[in-house]
Amino acid sequence: MAFTTRQLIIEAYYLSGIVSRTLETVTGDELNDGLDRLNDFITIKGADTKLIPYYTEINANFIAGQEIYFIPNLVEIDTLTFFLPNPSSSPQATIRFQMEELSREEYFAVPRAENIKTLPYIYHLERIYGGSNLYVYFLPDKPYAYQMWAKFALLATDFNQDLALIYDEWYMAYLKYGLAIWLCEYRSVQPPSAVVKTFDAMEQKLTTMGVIDFTHRKLQYFKHGGGLTWADVNYGHGWRSN
Repeated sequence: MAFTTRQLIIEAYYLSGIVSRTLETVTGDELNDGLDRLNDFITIKGADTKLIPYYTEINANFIAGQEIYFIPNLVEIDTLTFFLPNPSSSPQATIRFQMEELSREEYFAVPRAENIKTLPYIYHLERIYGGSNLYVYFLPDKPYAYQMWAKFALLATDFNQDLALIYDEWYMAYLKYGLAIWLCEYRSVQPPSAVVKTFDAMEQKLTTMGVIDFTHRKLQYFKHGGGLTWADVNYGHGWRSN
């Protein structure tokens, strides 16, 4: 069933008590204020990835020789893998390999051989204006296919957008209760205590949904100790048998 942004704003006004459900109607100016506050709410809450409950699957290809990939609205990566064709299979199948995420210091501040083109096995995500830069190392020597499960920033809405096509009912309820509180703050009035209590409970539950899986997984591309050698680069192409 369709549920537009306009409907959500109207219900938020009634929920806030600013407009009486039985005696008043929401005016055009109030609708405009409501849309501005809702988009502010979506933007601010979307800055905290714990409050974005949805993951998106992205399938694309690396570019041979390219380290940096700008991805609009990307805010967090949960998993990143790439695929190799298996020439021994008939018909040809693919093998999936996981990539290891490094911190900014681990990726940018350690010694390493640059401009090596082979299999990418590590990555780092750097949030920038409008999205994020994905850095991969080694530089891909071929346009390997990759698969990413990630969170993306919530986008601004307009009056006629059908929110039911974007969000679950429980998340629309979260937006409605949050908007009601923000409208009260905007009008410098005290929000109803029951609304605040319900919203806090919703937000608490939301922060525990869709969290990143931090299960420890040990990569086996290299042995421990010694780091990468030129033999790894020139002969092993980034791989070493255990």
